[in-house]
Amino acid sequence: MLLGLALCFAQGLPAYGQAPLRLDASQPQLDLGAHTRYLHDESGEMDSAQAWASVENGGFAALPGSGAAFGFQQGAYWFHVGLENRDATQPQWLLVQDYPLSDRLDLYLRYADGRVVHHAGGDHLPFDVRSVSYRYPNFMLDLPPGDRVDVLLRVQSQSSMQVPLTLHTPAAFIEISRDAQFGIGLYYGILIALFFYNLVLWLALRDSSYFWYLFHLSAFGLVLMTLNGLGFEYLWPDSPWLADLSVPLSICLAQIGMQQFARVFLRLPTMWPVGNIVSLACIAFYVVLGVASFWLPYRIATPVAAASVFLSIAWILTVTFVSVRRGDRSARLFLAAWSMFLLGTGMFTALAFGLLPKSFLTVYGVQIGSALEMLLLSIALSYRYAALRNENERIVRRAKLQLESQVLERTSELRTALEQLETAHSRLREASRHDALTGLYNRGWFRERFESLLEAARTQGQPLSLLMVDLDHFKAINDRHGHLVGDDCLRRCARVVESILRPHGALVARYGGEEFIAALPGIDIFHARELAEEVCTRLREEPIRTRGPTVTVTASIGVHAVDTGVEHEDAATDMALQVVDNALYAAKSGGRDQVRVAGS
Repeated sequence: MLLGLALCFAQGLPAYGQAPLRLDASQPQLDLGAHTRYLHDESGEMDSAQAWASVENGGFAALPGSGAAFGFQQGAYWFHVGLENRDATQPQWLLVQDYPLSDRLDLYLRYADGRVVHHAGGDHLPFDVRSVSYRYPNFMLDLPPGDRVDVLLRVQSQSSMQVPLTLHTPAAFIEISRDAQFGIGLYYGILIALFFYNLVLWLALRDSSYFWYLFHLSAFGLVLMTLNGLGFEYLWPDSPWLADLSVPLSICLAQIGMQQFARVFLRLPTMWPVGNIVSLACIAFYVVLGVASFWLPYRIATPVAAASVFLSIAWILTVTFVSVRRGDRSARLFLAAWSMFLLGTGMFTALAFGLLPKSFLTVYGVQIGSALEMLLLSIALSYRYAALRNENERIVRRAKLQLESQVLERTSELRTALEQLETAHSRLREASRHDALTGLYNRGWFRERFESLLEAARTQGQPLSLLMVDLDHFKAINDRHGHLVGDDCLRRCARVVESILRPHGALVARYGGEEFIAALPGIDIFHARELAEEVCTRLREEPIRTRGPTVTVTASIGVHAVDTGVEHEDAATDMALQVVDNALYAAKSGGRDQVRVAGS
């Protein structure tokens, strides 16, 4: 008899031995996370019978410390919790998954008499299949008082796997949803008010900053409607395809608006051209991804779009800090406006990947931050409008002063025109002294200046050295790679020669096709030879990157200490050039890529 009673008692208990969660009137709302166990079916092929068997065999584990947020995962997740209703006045409870983007949910209720009831939900089913018309998936549970009911939930989704489960009495749910809807309505009311306020300003001022602000505001509002489940509830309740497409597409539109607004507001094209190119590349990436999301699988487009938000946030912060450091006052307002918004967006994205636990701050931080951001950006744009109005008033006052002093202004304009003409003449004269390809002085100007250096060296008793540089086998470079590559080599070699000799006060010029000449006042022959050797070494060891191949160029250099005792300048100049040319010829005859001193 005792053995039979024990067997009967054992049959009356669940095989897995887990005590059910007791429901009573004192707790009209329960977070099921601490009482839920889960199983990850990586293949997604497990059926309900196999899942029930795994429950009874202890195959389910407690939720991790981060809760029911697992990020983007393959397969399906099963969740189990046992319930026992102790409230005889409340036979029905509402189970809510507080995440709106799950594709497919299958709920199985196993009652004490062995009966199993199945319900289905998710945004891959029409919205009206939900027990309550609400933005989150939900199921009305019949829980007979005093009986144990086992709840088994299967979730499979290409979106982020977030399955926070909450159990409500209908009355408690009405109260909570009312407060939530009020907060959401307040948020979108702020966005709508800001939209129409700035729309009027844009229509009046035609400032592109206002247009991109409106684009950003609208796109981000669409993102939040999608992520909060309001889009599926009100805009496309019968279109699972749009429910999936709206997530990556709205993210791409919002990022395009963010990047473009930052470009215009911070004046990146003029303030930081390189940063402007990077921002344009970001915009192009989101345009391509947004178009591709019409064909890409959801499991690819959405994680890529969500992950790229981190990089987009980091880049906007970078350009903002650069603008602040360069003294842009409006960038400080921009940084203040975006700090909380970027923090909230980053937390929300980290939540999607399971990097942060689900909490009020991580879920609603993006709404709070974006509302503050929109307000501050609107203030910043108003500040810009006020600055523009003040600038217009200043222009009007200036025009009045100009009318009062018209004669003086015309005289000033004439003087300015003469100064400009003189400046243009000076630039033309300066341009005539330089070689157009390398930017060095040309041969004529070198000869004119060399005679002055020779006279100064003679008067002060200082040495004067002369270097003539010839690029080896340069014709072969032109023949093999073309003249454009040859031009790149000439420009690079000119920069090398100039960078080594110019710190020593050298006068550097292009003497001929691939020949350069340099006069070094105050430099003796020994120091001049060292500098020539440095030029040879630098050219030899640093291959030149051209628009085509990488080219190695060597040079032969002749060095000469100019005789300052010759009185006639023209004769002295011709003699010095002839001697250094002979030294250069000796270097080329001796095997090239070397330095030869005249007379050695």
